[in-house]
Amino acid sequence: MPAVLRTVTLGCKVNQYETEYVRQGLLRAGYRDAAPREQADLCVVNTCTVTLEGDAKSRQTIRQLARRNPHARIVVMGCYATRAPAEVAALPGVSEVVTDKRELPDLLARFGVGSGTFGSGNGEIPTGISTFADRQRAIVKVQDGCMLRCSFCIIPHVRPRLASRPPEHILEEIGRLVADGFREIVLTGVHLGHYGIEWNRGRPKSEWLRLAGLIERIGRLPGDFRLRLSSIEATEVTRELLAVMAALPERVCPHLHISVQSGSESVLRRMRRRWGPQRILDRCLLARRTLDAPALTTDVIVGFPGETEADFADTCRLVTEAGFSKVHIFPYSRRPGTPAAEMPDQVPPPVKADRAKRLSELESQLRATYFRQLIGRRLRVLVESPLPDRPGWMTGHACRYAEVELPGTVAMRRQFCDITAAEVRDGRIVAGMDSRQ
Repeated sequence: MPAVLRTVTLGCKVNQYETEYVRQGLLRAGYRDAAPREQADLCVVNTCTVTLEGDAKSRQTIRQLARRNPHARIVVMGCYATRAPAEVAALPGVSEVVTDKRELPDLLARFGVGSGTFGSGNGEIPTGISTFADRQRAIVKVQDGCMLRCSFCIIPHVRPRLASRPPEHILEEIGRLVADGFREIVLTGVHLGHYGIEWNRGRPKSEWLRLAGLIERIGRLPGDFRLRLSSIEATEVTRELLAVMAALPERVCPHLHISVQSGSESVLRRMRRRWGPQRILDRCLLARRTLDAPALTTDVIVGFPGETEADFADTCRLVTEAGFSKVHIFPYSRRPGTPAAEMPDQVPPPVKADRAKRLSELESQLRATYFRQLIGRRLRVLVESPLPDRPGWMTGHACRYAEVELPGTVAMRRQFCDITAAEVRDGRIVAGMDSRQ
């Protein structure tokens, strides 16, 4: 009988990818996925430690798995496991704590990958994934590690080593995913813009391979798919990157998620960010001049220690001038072990909540403004799921990261459909009835 596996992921896209890598390796060794209420023999938990809430959710998840799977071995990996391995090891049911993601191939070998321990191993440790369970788009991790030291972030302490994947592994992996039917590939990393940086030290610039060069290589791959980039820093929105995106309009989504965090010069200095608001705005404007009506989205922390009402007004001004169509808003959360946690003038929770609410209202206005600019355009949509309250209609995301309602059926799921944007309703674009797959 095959051993039964259950995996759980908390946190970011990088964690989602790494869990899928481990899951597929174990399936190759003869494990099978647990049914919804079936007890597992092995549970793998990929944890998050970005906030204290992430730590708490990770502990809660492990305890629940131990209760519901009393005979299972529980393996815990991820950033919380790296930051507090002894704390994790003391939780009920935990048999192993993986503190370094470089150990994942060794972890797979210990559980039979490559040996055929459970009767169906194929003799190889995988270099990547071949599918992405229960998802409409596939995530491909190309890079790990961050060398920045932002004062609010714990991640450089748990993922400090820069490590970029070989381009041939990435290209082969994307080829497998496209062959499996995935039409959108999302490139991600702990610090995506640092791709290749550790290889280039000491080499002439003519030999460098950075993110723009990787995208150019991916763009030459055959198949009907598109590429989307996850979060990138403003200074890494280079002319080279934009030139590659502009040269591959059918392959690379005209969408950049530019990490901002604040629009205040003084707050950005306390955050230990490497650039000020004007430089951020300049890169956004450069992207708008280079690409065809790109979608620009961002992250913002409100209520950082010492943030005044004037600082918050500066953030709202930058968000407006940049024309961001989506803002992921994070009320500042103290993360022990970071300099910001010890800073004076911590902002009271009600003030943070009020600023988050006001910024959210501004975001809704900016999104509607951008979506209205797309009316009458032809947009390529990845069809994802049925609208529960509207039979005969589906939802999906356009290349410009706009959610779209369009006529269709579940048979169109994970396929492209070219639509004409007809109207904006309830924060979505509605396709015209002339839209066809």
